[in-house]
Amino acid sequence: MAAVRVSSRSGLPSLLIYLGIGVAIGQDGIGVIFNDVGLTQVIGYAALVVILAEGGLGTKWKQIKPAVPAAAVLSTFGVAVSVGITATAAHYLAGMEWRQALIIGAVVSSTDAAAVFSVLRNVPLPSRLTGVLEAESGFNDAPVVILVVAFSTAGPVEHWYVLIGHIALELAIGAAIGLAVGFLGAYGLRHVALPASGLYPIAVMAIAFTAYAGGAIGHGSGFLAVYLASLVLGNAKLPHSPATRGFAEGLGWIAQIGMFVLLGLLVTPHELGDDILPAIVVGLVLTVVARPVSVFLSTAPFRTPWPEKALLSWAGLRGAVPIVLATIPMVASVPDSRRMFNIVFILVIVYTLVQGPTLPWLARHLKLRDAEAKDLGIESAPLERLRGHLLSMTIPESSRMHGVEVGELRLPSGAAVTLVVRDGTSFVPLPSTVLRRGDELLVVATDPVRDKAEQRLRAVGEGGKLAGWLGTTGGPGRGAAGAAVRKTPGAVGKPPTMGGKPASTGGKPPGSAAERSGGASAERDAKASGKPPGKAMGNMKRQ
Repeated sequence: MAAVRVSSRSGLPSLLIYLGIGVAIGQDGIGVIFNDVGLTQVIGYAALVVILAEGGLGTKWKQIKPAVPAAAVLSTFGVAVSVGITATAAHYLAGMEWRQALIIGAVVSSTDAAAVFSVLRNVPLPSRLTGVLEAESGFNDAPVVILVVAFSTAGPVEHWYVLIGHIALELAIGAAIGLAVGFLGAYGLRHVALPASGLYPIAVMAIAFTAYAGGAIGHGSGFLAVYLASLVLGNAKLPHSPATRGFAEGLGWIAQIGMFVLLGLLVTPHELGDDILPAIVVGLVLTVVARPVSVFLSTAPFRTPWPEKALLSWAGLRGAVPIVLATIPMVASVPDSRRMFNIVFILVIVYTLVQGPTLPWLARHLKLRDAEAKDLGIESAPLERLRGHLLSMTIPESSRMHGVEVGELRLPSGAAVTLVVRDGTSFVPLPSTVLRRGDELLVVATDPVRDKAEQRLRAVGEGGKLAGWLGTTGGPGRGAAGAAVRKTPGAVGKPPTMGGKPASTGGKPPGSAAERSGGASAERDAKASGKPPGKAMGNMKRQ
């Protein structure tokens, strides 16, 4: 826990501290001797599955949806470019044979999901950049693992087009299995209420592991399967989803800590001296040549501005994944595999120390800041016997729900705000209660209108009280925003229309005090002028 706190303040990924703990415990420190490479690889794979699951559950689909094409190109074509450039540098500058050079190039070309998820979520980047980097780190593990295994297999690669076809087939199988398991699991969890809320996080993680197992057994990419399945589950509006994400985040921390300490145990510091210079040279080429070239070529079709390309180039963070992948040639008994492991270990340490702390500075220098509203984070708890749902949410600082009256939410009939917690005090709101930043709301909704209620809350949070009325953003339109409303006292009815369009009421919903006083005034004017009251009201609304 202290390591997490230190890393959050310094901007360094906590993996460095955990690796240091492992080294301190090892044979050059306390004296614990550990050299089981096979066990390290198995535990590393398992930890990577947990980390990818946690990353997928915490990634918003609307955030990465525009970034998927660019991320897909970066994790395939970009990886190939990076492998080629880095392997060439390892061969000519570090004096490695081509087979070892290709393995090194493949191993270090994968961005680390744990480092990206932990560092980038503390850096206020625009969502489009965060989406590209997170999706890339989730996608590129699969092709890199296939490349490392292929290069570590005895014998030369006879036909490159066969290798490329094999990679494409494994990715397709993994993607299909991951999406299928994710959608089936989400459907089951939404339609079968479990007897205890604590079972939902366990069930979600079990589904994620099932996706990995299915992908591996089906000769596909298990890593891509688990990430896509978790992405589907994380965006499926499951019961107790914030609690599930918190549980997965805790498991992710445990996986990172265990994996990094074990990798630190595996390394022997006194053997690293001769490999420091080759690691720095290869890492320098990777960081300032291979990564930028792969980013600029991969993003060329998407018209990405150059500041974003520069940040994407610098944010290709490495972490435990390359170190875990470096155990594959050791298990396969590739010549000089121990030296390759040492080079990868030194490269990760040195360039994580350089890139991690400087990333926020570079984002500020390039004027890439996140100014977007944060998601409401609505949590749903099913009430099976009562055929309803409890929705809990907190109004973020940048939400346009601030200043909106409860009655102006225009929730569908069957949904109501039943409790507000403000500054530690809870109270039952009136229709005229004005909501504020930081308020915690409890909304009760029946089964048929649960999705419409959440949709309406998100629309008001993004577009304000008029979302869905006058073409404002943040709402899906009057029909989807909930034209049918509560019939309780003070609730709001359907917006008055003229020619199929909502009439303006000066920012006040129909039925508000302003409109009632306007209606009374119009009626008095009608009596004075001799006109029917209904016609006078119509003239007032048109004006």
